[in-house]
Amino acid sequence: MRERLLLAKPFPQIRFMSEFSIIPPYIRPTLERYVSVGGEEPKFTAHGAFPHGSVVRYELRLPHSLMPHGVAMYIWHESGSEAVRYDMTRVCLERGADLFSVTLDMADVAGAFSQRVGLFYYGFDFLTRDDGKVGVRQSGRDGLPELRWDDFADGAFALTIYERKYPAPKNWYGGIIYHIFVDRFASSGKTTPKPYAKMADWNGGITEFPEYPGAPLANETFFGGDLYGIRDKLDYIASLGVTTIYLSPVFDAHSNHKYDTGDYERIDSMFGGKRALDSLLRAAEKRGIKVVFDGVFNHTGSDSKYFNREGSYEGLGAYRSEKSKYYRWFSFSNYPDEYESWWGIKILPRVNSRDPSYIRYISGEGGIVDTYTEEGVSGWRLDVVDELSDEFVDALVERVHIAAEKRGGEVPLVIGEVWEDASCKIAYGRRRRYFTGAQLDSVMNYPVRSALIEFLMQGDARGLTLALSTIWEHYPREIVHAVMNLLGTHDTMRIITVLAGDPSEWYTNAELAKKRMTPEQYARGSRLVKLGYMINATIPGIPSIYYGDEAGVEGYSDPFNRLPFPWGKEDVDMLSFFRKMGAVRRENNVYRDGELYLCRFDIDGFFMFGRGDGDVTLYTAVNRGDGVVTLDLYGKACELLIECGDVTNDEDGRILLPPMSGAVIKTEHGMAVSAESAAG
Repeated sequence: MRERLLLAKPFPQIRFMSEFSIIPPYIRPTLERYVSVGGEEPKFTAHGAFPHGSVVRYELRLPHSLMPHGVAMYIWHESGSEAVRYDMTRVCLERGADLFSVTLDMADVAGAFSQRVGLFYYGFDFLTRDDGKVGVRQSGRDGLPELRWDDFADGAFALTIYERKYPAPKNWYGGIIYHIFVDRFASSGKTTPKPYAKMADWNGGITEFPEYPGAPLANETFFGGDLYGIRDKLDYIASLGVTTIYLSPVFDAHSNHKYDTGDYERIDSMFGGKRALDSLLRAAEKRGIKVVFDGVFNHTGSDSKYFNREGSYEGLGAYRSEKSKYYRWFSFSNYPDEYESWWGIKILPRVNSRDPSYIRYISGEGGIVDTYTEEGVSGWRLDVVDELSDEFVDALVERVHIAAEKRGGEVPLVIGEVWEDASCKIAYGRRRRYFTGAQLDSVMNYPVRSALIEFLMQGDARGLTLALSTIWEHYPREIVHAVMNLLGTHDTMRIITVLAGDPSEWYTNAELAKKRMTPEQYARGSRLVKLGYMINATIPGIPSIYYGDEAGVEGYSDPFNRLPFPWGKEDVDMLSFFRKMGAVRRENNVYRDGELYLCRFDIDGFFMFGRGDGDVTLYTAVNRGDGVVTLDLYGKACELLIECGDVTNDEDGRILLPPMSGAVIKTEHGMAVSAESAAG
């Protein structure tokens, strides 16, 4: 079976579909947007989030056969307010479709609801030849417009109007993040274990684990990784093309993971203390590598100077006395033993992030954020940001920028841990305003990760296409190019295990601690990881490598996903691929902030997209189907920048991608390309 779709030139996703959709345009409507910022000439955009004061022209094409009239656009605030109607003007008849247009100033749109910024929704309706009402909504299948024979309430388009308070983090665009779990990356041998610490053999596997998922765990087994060790491995990290190191928590704490902060004012002694941090920051700066801290501010440890349930610290913690200066930070229902904690975990008492004294301690002048940012920390990842108050996030982001400006003016980056679409997130009954301009610069891109894994495992590209188009449309442009794209983290199974390992439900934790993939599973998994990283490193945003994924580290969920780095036993083939991919990214500016072109082929298991800057287009093509996919560039010059699998060129210059293969291809912008598949 052969399926073929000809692309005359690469357009961003919505326009692309309007001209070359496999569903004829006389059946489905199409929507295009043209934005003008600061009076400049309107430009086509597939984004759906716009700055306050920008002017946007919406163009809607409707099937002429329906004789559409009375076409209107309706916009309403996310609070559920009454919609404002905007009549659309018929412009012309074009290829069997009537074109209707309306031009809106985003300041006026927000002002109609007494807002300056915020989240809004919109839809369209019109009358047909017999005056029947038809709605235009956004399809949940592919994210594109579709007709609905009643209204558009279910499936409205999203519109974020924002106004950035701080500069866009353009100095972070085009980089690569390396995510390090400090205790497990590299040991210098220069630090002294705490008295209670149980030191484990670096190559001996995970020996401390809960009896069953959710069972209590002391987390007192350490492998000895420290900040000096990271400093000593900076050349290795740099060889991957890394521009940013994201560290797991480094503040003084009882556990090996340090998410139970004991003292924000001290760097943990087992990690080398402040001297080791200073050494790492200076050495990283010389190599052009930034360092991002993990800010765990929603809760502390019960074993902390602030709570001090265990009595390990001098002074009065909140648990020890109601007269403690920290007492108001915590919420007690029956003092002292019944208190609010994170997800009911009693060793993690939750902090009231609205408390003014706590906000000042973390984000006031001379506070925690101020201190470490001035010392050289370039950004912060906010743990469970959904559980922090807006007041706290506002103050922290403001202080980060003040401190960064004081230090030298480099624009910092604040990343939020959000597992869903952050543009419309509701947490604990509150709509979050992460992207309206005064809070986050980036979030962890879990929605695309989930869709990417589904594509790699199942070969269905529709979910990945929808996830990418949704992020591209919903997120402000400044955030899209800074979003943290990930395959794995300290909170997920190792990516190679996800893609090719046995399901964890089959085994007990004692069995998972020793479980390793078969050679056949590993070979399949390593190929899929390469294809996954090829996609992850070329979509908009900043790819993140969880330490060891590039070396073939396996592992199920926490704590098995935190094995020590296998120095001297790395998968050299996998490592070589990650390094080559890093070089491709570094050498092509299109990966900084280039446009996204989603190529919607009707070929099972085939996913392809482009990134362009007006001069060149770099396509990423991955075949997870059963047949060979042939890309034809009609004799035009192209360059294979990197490939995975047995990718070849035939005698006519066409590119052949067999199953389980992929390639990054550089072409001139606007070059015609087609794809066809011979199913095996």
